[in-house]
This record gives sequence, structure tokens and C-alpha cells, in this order.
Amino acid sequence: MKIRNTALIAALLSAFAITAPAAAQVSGIATSDTAGAILRSKALGTAYQQIGTQYATVSQQLQTKRQEINSLNAQLDTNKDKELTQAELDVAIKAKNPLLAQIDAKQKEMTALQDPIILAQLYAIEQIALKYEAAQQAVITAKRISVILAPDAFVWAPESVDVTGAITAELDKAVPTVTTTPPAGWRPSRQIGALYQQIQQLISAASQQAQAQAAAAAQPRAGAAPASPAAQPESR
Repeated sequence: MKIRNTALIAALLSAFAITAPAAAQVSGIATSDTAGAILRSKALGTAYQQIGTQYATVSQQLQTKRQEINSLNAQLDTNKDKELTQAELDVAIKAKNPLLAQIDAKQKEMTALQDPIILAQLYAIEQIALKYEAAQQAVITAKRISVILAPDAFVWAPESVDVTGAITAELDKAVPTVTTTPPAGWRPSRQIGALYQQIQQLISAASQQAQAQAAAAAQPRAGAAPASPAAQPESR
């Protein structure tokens, strides 16, 4: 898992802070995204920002170790095409290249550094997830919903059937804040672990999309006229 800076996490969570259309009235069949609803919650956004601030120094250490691993991988890239292939890795394994042991050691160091960050995030998610069923039931009752399906169960549906934002609103009322320090010996369930992975995938996808949009915006527009050269003084 990559640990991102606090500002980026805040921006991504803000991007997900989308509520359901004000005029949406659902009766009968609806859809919702559990991971998306929890990710959009104010409590999780605040928790992730707090964790990012608390572990800012650790994040810097992780970035340094990541760069060190990339440097070691570059030495195993025999054809220097900036891509370590499986064939190149197999050659290094067969030759018992000592760089592999260094890479493994640094990866273990990264895991040890990441563990408390991930545990804090998991604990924050669990506290919100425990209120999810009640929040969903409140929406079901208010909108007279008979069936809720996963988003991928629909070939097409109007936006009004998506009640993810409405569930998030109920979560915000039920869980305005969460703590980020789990009790001693606390461990997440498999369900919370799976939910965490889904949320991290949503954050990663949003990050990639934001980067792609930023890169596209930085490119000169097609067909744009080149800048006029600065006027030169007349020679005398």
C-alpha cells in the first residue's frame, strides 16, 4: 500500500463528498455502494487526515525506503529499459544476487512501518461500518425501498436509484467522529479487511484519475497557436 500525503487524501475524500440528487425519490428498487458510502463519510475523511498528520514522519521514511528499493531494482534491470521483468528477476534469483536480500529486508522494514497506519485506518472504518446497517435501514424506510442491489447488477438505471449518498448522510448523523487508536490487541475481522481493500482501491482509482486529468490539463491544447516571440530591439 502506498501512503499518500495528507493534502492528497483530503482532496480525494472531498472529491467523493457527493450527495444524492435533492429531488431523488426512490420507490422499489435501489442501489448503493457500501465502500463508497463509508469513504464519503465525514468521519472517515477526518480520521484519514488525522492519521496522515500523526504518521507524517513515518510516511517520509516509507517514501525514502521506496526510493531505495527502486534504486536496487534498477540495478537488477540488466537491459536498462527502466522495467524489471520476470526474466531479469529469475536471472538474479538463479545467481543468488545479494541485492535481492537487501530488497527483501527493506520491504519488511516498510511493512513494519505501515502496520500501525493500516491498523488505525482499519479501526476507523470498523467504527463506521458498525453503523452501516442501521443507516441503510433508515434510508430503506424513508424511501420505501423494497430491494437494494449492487451497482454492477444494473445495466442501466437513472441516478435517482443510487442511495449511496443518502446512506452516507445517515452515517454522518450516526457517527460524526471516530477514534484512530485501536485498543490493545485489537484485530479487524475479515469483513472489515475486505472493506478496507475496497476503500483503498477507490482512493487509488480517484488518485490515478486526478493525476491523469492534471497531466492532460498540463498538455498544450491541440491546434493552439504558438506563443509569439518577444519583440527584438532594432539594430542601429
